[in-house]
Amino acid sequence: MNALIINCSPVRSGATAEIVRIVSEALSSKYTTKSICIDDYDFSFCKGCRSCHKTARCILNDDIPVIISEFEWADIIISVSPSYWADIPGQFKSFIDRCTPWCNTHEPHAAISSGKKGYSIALRTGPSMKECERIIQSIEHFYGHMEIECCGRLGLCSIEYKEDVESRINEITTFCYDILQI
Repeated sequence: MNALIINCSPVRSGATAEIVRIVSEALSSKYTTKSICIDDYDFSFCKGCRSCHKTARCILNDDIPVIISEFEWADIIISVSPSYWADIPGQFKSFIDRCTPWCNTHEPHAAISSGKKGYSIALRTGPSMKECERIIQSIEHFYGHMEIECCGRLGLCSIEYKEDVESRINEITTFCYDILQI
């Protein structure tokens, strides 16, 4: 089975990337894992033309199909997102917007294979879990329209730097242990 772990941050070496690394290592005992960073791909903003509502295809030609092929490859998808002004980073939001051709809110629509399971990890610098819950809701809303089953979530507060992740490894590995039980 295959696990895709997505760094939803544009930062390739920060706290989010460290969590992605820990998750990937923890799941590698059961899954073939692949980690990607949303900022490693080149794609444009959605133009709002709604052509995809009629054709199930986007008029733009960029890396979105490449990312979708990673989703297709995966049996489970874990999105790891930091807080950017109390929500997911703009790069990840732009990706979600561009997934409209695969979204189940209109016909015709393209689709990824069924049976995928989705997990969410949110992190933020402040102490309130409310912001993590908002991030997780954004990810789970996206999963729902992609028909990815929401199966687990983890919120991590008071994480600003990569070094802050060290004290949270037990929480992260416990979360991964639950994934390994499926």
